[in-house]
Amino acid sequence: MEEQAVSYRSVNENPCHMCMPIGAILPFKGVERSMVLIHGSQGCSTYMRRHISEHFNEPVDVGSSSLNEKGTVYGGEANLKQGLDNLIKIYHPSLIGVLTTCLAETIGEDIDRIGQEYLRERKMDNFPLVTVPTPGYGHSHSEGFSLAVKRILARLARKSPSHGRINVLVPNISPADLREIKRLLEIMGVRYTLLPDFSETLDAPFTSPYHKIPSGGTGLNSIREMPGAIATLQMGVTLEEGFSPGKYLEEEYRVPLFNLPLPIGLENTDTFIRSLQKVTGAPVPEILLKERGRLLDAMVDAHKYNFAGRCIIFGEPELVYAMAGTCLENGVTPVAVATGGKGAKLKTLLQTLRDRYAADAPDTGNGKGVGPVFLPEADFDIMRRTARERGANLAIGHSGGKYLTEKEGIPLVRMGFPIHDRVGGQRIFSAGYAGTTVFLDRITNTLLERKLSGYRERIYRQFYRGKKYDLV
Repeated sequence: MEEQAVSYRSVNENPCHMCMPIGAILPFKGVERSMVLIHGSQGCSTYMRRHISEHFNEPVDVGSSSLNEKGTVYGGEANLKQGLDNLIKIYHPSLIGVLTTCLAETIGEDIDRIGQEYLRERKMDNFPLVTVPTPGYGHSHSEGFSLAVKRILARLARKSPSHGRINVLVPNISPADLREIKRLLEIMGVRYTLLPDFSETLDAPFTSPYHKIPSGGTGLNSIREMPGAIATLQMGVTLEEGFSPGKYLEEEYRVPLFNLPLPIGLENTDTFIRSLQKVTGAPVPEILLKERGRLLDAMVDAHKYNFAGRCIIFGEPELVYAMAGTCLENGVTPVAVATGGKGAKLKTLLQTLRDRYAADAPDTGNGKGVGPVFLPEADFDIMRRTARERGANLAIGHSGGKYLTEKEGIPLVRMGFPIHDRVGGQRIFSAGYAGTTVFLDRITNTLLERKLSGYRERIYRQFYRGKKYDLV
């Protein structure tokens, strides 16, 4: 896997990721009656809830300790405690997550100590207060997400007798994909605990009257009992161990860990279903065999168009890996793969994918060899340049890629987080056999639209312009 250096300048312009606390907010929205307080300036929490709300098209409440100049100099302990008082008074949550920001981390705020002291002072020793250190400059929002899940488990999980359920740990995917994963589990007859589960809280039905905290999410008791599961299925093949909640359960409670890719694409979904079979012994129902057959039929239908696809893929590492595999098994050639983080494991996984499909993959052009170039810690200026150099005619990723369309004329298949320039980001469906079929149709139709909207003009320019039989 070729890696393109991105260190020729000191700063990123429009980076391909967001800050750590934005990612850490999302798992708390997937826990029953949970709220989040951001220890930092009021602008941070305002920006984060607006960013999340625009993607999910739902109201997203996030508290703030509202650090100001005085708190920055003398410490923000009083602000944090007052913020917790106000949050409890207004929302009556069953769990609170306290996340730090660049400001709180830079001045050295010890949120673990402050949180424990707060609970003692308020005589709330048993209240589940979960602290997560998330400096914006520390890692990307992907690591913030997984670290928050790990800290929730560390605070709530307790040694439990075996209850026959399996744990299913998911990365940041759409509520529609969460619902599909739950459907697959239920079709397979599996008893499970899914963490986090914001399939209802961040894609809630319209109700009246309005509820400050929407119903849904993983129950606190279910999280406490996760050490009693027969196994953990974690969709986190790109996770480093320090950010892996599944590894925490394995090391602390000896729960067997199966680390799987997201079930997007034929092979990845097969892996998920086979893992369920291995853990539970359940047979594959006829309905899933039919859905798999329809996906195979869709792959055959689309292959004669997809062979011309040369895509740049970007976003969160777990989703990027699943999308790259789906493209390769359908004849679409990734010419570049980008992520906002360092992506050390992702690079190795992409190399394995490249080697597997190398015999069938065309050269990506300009003497660069077969397979995609990997762009770690990328921004969209680098991605634009690479896409142009490598002749990309398709982009797959979140709304940040709209600049590839505006500046380079490369159409964008929107996928991942955030989707800000279209409605329905929370309903993008790509998981399982059925979701992969829909995702494949989106890719194929985007390639067809690009071809059919301009091929006559391209043929004219190539074969007729300037000749004696010029028609114009």
